[in-house]
Amino acid sequence: MKRLRKKHKYNSNALFLRWKGWGALSCLTLVLFLSSCHSSRPLYRDVDMRELARAGLALGFDIEEYDNWKLMIESSKWLGVPYKYAGNTKSGVDCSGFTSAIYKTVYNKQLHRRSVDQYTQDCRHANRTALSSGDLVFFATSGSKTTENINHVGIYLKNNKFIHASSSRGVVVDDLSSKYFVQNWVAGGKVK
Repeated sequence: MKRLRKKHKYNSNALFLRWKGWGALSCLTLVLFLSSCHSSRPLYRDVDMRELARAGLALGFDIEEYDNWKLMIESSKWLGVPYKYAGNTKSGVDCSGFTSAIYKTVYNKQLHRRSVDQYTQDCRHANRTALSSGDLVFFATSGSKTTENINHVGIYLKNNKFIHASSSRGVVVDDLSSKYFVQNWVAGGKVK
């Protein structure tokens, strides 16, 4: 019995050194984990998370950490606004009035009033496969599909979805891959 007790005798120094080694390793691991998870983009501190959740529901998709929260929230506030030729308020808006209003509020940028001018004067060309949140999307709904015939514009949100002021449905979210928008697509544009 004595041998068993001696063999398994409690050695406080060895236990302390073993714990000290694991403690240092745990601290080092924690520091590395926290530094690797550090976001290079600061979170919007002034965003109401309930408002963000409502925006996601209204727009029809999840809004994630790296999405442009301000764009998503502001865009969702315009959903359902009726179409009005030459309008630029929430009582009635046309497509270029809508993009101008959003860009003024979200990005503090003034865009030209006509959709063709927004493409030719406010944007750099953007490939359809490389669109980013906030890019403008341009269509020609009559005539040939050239930049001179652009007569409709919307704002790309994410996951092939864009928001625009439809002449028949007011401000809505649509999918770029729908047949109508594929047939009338002209170009994408990154605002300068």
